[in-house]
Amino acid sequence: MIAIRIACAGALMLAVAGCNSSPPPAASAPPPVASTNVTPSNFRLPGGEGCHGEVANWQAIQDNDLRMGHVGQAVYNQIKGEIGQAAAACSAGRDAEARSMVRASKVRHGYPG
Repeated sequence: MIAIRIACAGALMLAVAGCNSSPPPAASAPPPVASTNVTPSNFRLPGGEGCHGEVANWQAIQDNDLRMGHVGQAVYNQIKGEIGQAAAACSAGRDAEARSMVRASKVRHGYPG
């Protein structure tokens, strides 16, 4: 019986001692790393009217996303082909079709349409 009391008292002392110990030091955050996946502050969309502006803007966005590493080369090439088709429709005077092609390309690749 005394052995049990001594064992319980020892366990209680260890538990209480654990409560009084200081917490481990908090890990400090790593220093900020210069990132290449941020749009440069001087980036501007080319703008423009009608389908010409939409095609030019979509191309500029893709060029920027490729440069930042947000889109892989294979996907970029696919989108560039889609942009080329929209540009051809636009040049042929099919404004609504070209704009629709740009929107479809955006949605297909996860961009807001």
